[in-house]
Amino acid sequence: MHIHILGICGTFMGGVAALAREAGHKVTGCDAGVYPPMSDQLRALGIDLIEGFGADQLQLKPDMWVIGNVVSRARQPDGTPRYPLMEAILDAGLPYTSGPQWLAEHVLQGRHVLAVAGTHGKTTTTSMLAWVLEQAGLQPGFLVGGVPMNFGVSARLGAGRHFVIEADEYDTAFFDKRSKFVHYRPRTAILNNLEFDHADIFDDLAAIERQFHHLVRTVPSTGRVVVNGLEESLARVLHAGCWSEVRSFGAADGDFTAEGEPHAFDVLRRGERVGQVEWSLGGVHNQLNALAAIAAADHVGVAPAQAAQALARFENVKRRMELRGTVRGISVYDDFAHHPTAIRTTVDGLRRRLPPGQRILAVFEPRSNTMKLGTMKSQLPWSLEQADLAFCHSGGLGWDPREALAPMGGRAQVADSIDELVRQVVQAARSGDQVLCMSNGGFGGIHGRLLQALQNA
Repeated sequence: MHIHILGICGTFMGGVAALAREAGHKVTGCDAGVYPPMSDQLRALGIDLIEGFGADQLQLKPDMWVIGNVVSRARQPDGTPRYPLMEAILDAGLPYTSGPQWLAEHVLQGRHVLAVAGTHGKTTTTSMLAWVLEQAGLQPGFLVGGVPMNFGVSARLGAGRHFVIEADEYDTAFFDKRSKFVHYRPRTAILNNLEFDHADIFDDLAAIERQFHHLVRTVPSTGRVVVNGLEESLARVLHAGCWSEVRSFGAADGDFTAEGEPHAFDVLRRGERVGQVEWSLGGVHNQLNALAAIAAADHVGVAPAQAAQALARFENVKRRMELRGTVRGISVYDDFAHHPTAIRTTVDGLRRRLPPGQRILAVFEPRSNTMKLGTMKSQLPWSLEQADLAFCHSGGLGWDPREALAPMGGRAQVADSIDELVRQVVQAARSGDQVLCMSNGGFGGIHGRLLQALQNA
């Protein structure tokens, strides 16, 4: 089968492309604004990438057009289609489907699917779970919304029966407004946490809870739902109905709990010590991610002690507290955090690892659709509480970040361009500082630009 993927460079659609290629299908695709790591990974797989969404791509004549949710029926200010290829596909009556549906029909069918859902930590927890199953000899397939450093790729078919997938609550495509994860039909489902997000498609938290309950409805009675016992929103999801075995983690009375610091802790199952995790990761959020992965792996026969040993060799995911370089004693990190809660837990996790007196310079751009809308702008000072200084890129916002960050006083600065942002950070930085750059996009290559500017200063 020849498939042509529209929006191929998104982390999810890039993963679909990699799986299809590995399965022996011919894969081509198109996108705009291509940037690594996904573009590099696709080219390394021999997948031809076309820049833009021109209707001339009809000449490729694939068997199926796979449509990413970046594609819409939107029009330019002059009235022309923003995605002329999609309009041409519709006009010609050609076969098309969504990425999640193609995946469900051609990859997940007949597999034991382990799906990881949640507002935060999906990519990291999915990577942890895949690594635990790999170390247990189960040879799982996986699709992760990032590049796990233990594997070096975001997706693979795997030789075993199990398939681990990052289960996103964002909608499927312009013609299918259900959450992606409804297509996956997991036998093991992790509900890691649940907060309001995606203000561009969800009206409120209750709307997202409804989608999570749709996921719960698809888990069979012989399946397992692994749920964060600290989240009231998830308690409401399960209260709406659950037909599967439930195992909780995190809460003191939960099935799986931790005792100790996030970098070194005992794993307890109903109060009994069953394993110990000692690793390089920090932050309570990663401790909870680990418990979720251990509880899910337990469902497919991997003992908690074995899972804990595997996590000791877990190397995290690219763009998750990834050290990009150190110049003049100043370290520059890259992280994917973009929701206020994720920003706070990321900064707090770094703070816990630093000796007293060492400074954190938080550099961020409110780039997600929710943040661009300004829905959570009032939470920014709270999210940056543990940072010594904060630097915000204001490009493309319809609200004033200076006003939102005013409660931080002189600890916060705002720049309208990346060049100005780099200048501000370099002027403020001193030896021993940890510069933490947070964005869910390329951030204008700020990491390399900061390191170069620090070198030249």
